[in-house]
Order: sequence, then structure tokens, then C-alpha cells
Amino acid sequence: MSQPTTSSAKVAIVTGGASGIGLAIVEKFIQQNVKTIVIGRDEQKLQSAKDTFGELCHTISFDLSNLAGIPALVESIVQEHGQIDVLVNNAGINQKKPFVEVTDEDFERIIRTNLTSVFVMSREVVKAMLPHGQGSIINISSMASQYGIPKVISYTASKAGIEGMTKAMATELSPMGIRINCVAPGFIKTAMSAKAMESDPERMNKALGRTPMGEFGTPADVAEAVYFYATEGAKYVTGTVLPVDGGNSIGF
Repeated sequence: MSQPTTSSAKVAIVTGGASGIGLAIVEKFIQQNVKTIVIGRDEQKLQSAKDTFGELCHTISFDLSNLAGIPALVESIVQEHGQIDVLVNNAGINQKKPFVEVTDEDFERIIRTNLTSVFVMSREVVKAMLPHGQGSIINISSMASQYGIPKVISYTASKAGIEGMTKAMATELSPMGIRINCVAPGFIKTAMSAKAMESDPERMNKALGRTPMGEFGTPADVAEAVYFYATEGAKYVTGTVLPVDGGNSIGF
């Protein structure tokens, strides 16, 4: 692990932080001596994160689709830790299904988890940030919001909503010292994505073919971008969407 920095007093929340990109974000924060609260649904993965990262890692098992429970969740974090400096809205679910087969329930379930819960979580955390006059919220979007990808209509709608919400939140909250930014990962190598790509070589070749850097990214690449937004180095940066995609969103 790298040496702790001056951010030792900071408290961060990372949703969906027990695996994949979220876990890499947690690792980066803890390397920088940031006390990190990991929210997830899989208790086994949460325990594994805690065992790996030690005393700076605090875990909470919670399903963010339970919108009514979020205010009490955030209040309990504030009561225990005193403040929230950084919120990373990383939790999300996907569904691959032809457009005409997506049911109302399918669509609403994805929107509820990927978009509405981000709004509710952010609203409650902002209430805790306002008295301190500072804070950083980092939303995780996707290349799906940059251009059209077939068979992921609900996910695409949710991520496009995330980017719009990022900008609206930034204009309203930045005058109060709270910065809102967004990271849009491209094709990132995780256990889940590797499995999907290996079973579909045509899709993998297409993805690589339009990525100018010619390779997939790693969760750590995304974590570096997220951490930048959380630091003083980004104190004049708000309302932005940063693709971390090896140029995929501008490739052909």
C-alpha cells in the first residue's frame, strides 16, 4: 500500500463497493487513508472487503432499492462517523433483453436501483454535507450513456439520467461548496465482464476494435479518476463527465 496522505480525516461512502469497480475504488481510498464505508448487498463479499482492508473499512449490508430506508441509513452513518466528505454512487444493476420484451416492472426495477436510489442517497448525504460547506459526490455512469447499445434500454436510460442529474446537481450545489462529478467507464476487465466477453468473441473484437488504446481498462483505472474528483486537486472541477474508456467513446 502507498503512504497515507493528508486526507486522513476524510470519510467516504462507496455504494456497491464490495466487488469489481467499487472494490477498486474502496482500495484506492483506503490506500490514501480515507475511512471508507462500503454499502452492498452480499454479506460474504462485504466481510471479505473488511478482512482485506482492515480498520479503515466499515461495511453495511443494505439494499438501495429500499428507498424508504435510505434516510435512516445515512443518519446512522453520520451519527457513527460524524461527517461524510465523499459519496461515490457506484451501485447498479443491468439487464440484457430485447427492447420489446422489457416489461414495465423490468424497466422500473433498473431505474429504481440505478437512478432513483442515487437521487435519494445523494439528497440525504447532501443534507449532512451542507452544514460543513463542502463535499464531493462522484456518480458512476457508463459508455451506454455516451452512445446507443442494443438490448440495455433500462440501463441506458438510468445512466443517461445519472449524467443529467450530475449537471443539475452541480449547478445547484456547487455554490454551497459541494462538487458533483461523474465517471463513465468503458470496457473494464472485471470477473463479470471477462466472462461475458469470452463467451462472445464477436462482441469482444468489436469492443477492442473501436478502442483506440487497443485494450480493456482495469477497475484501478476507474478508481484513480474517482479519487481525483474526491481530492483538493479537483477543487475547481464540477459538473463534468469523464470517460475512462481508452478512447472507446470517440473511436470508430
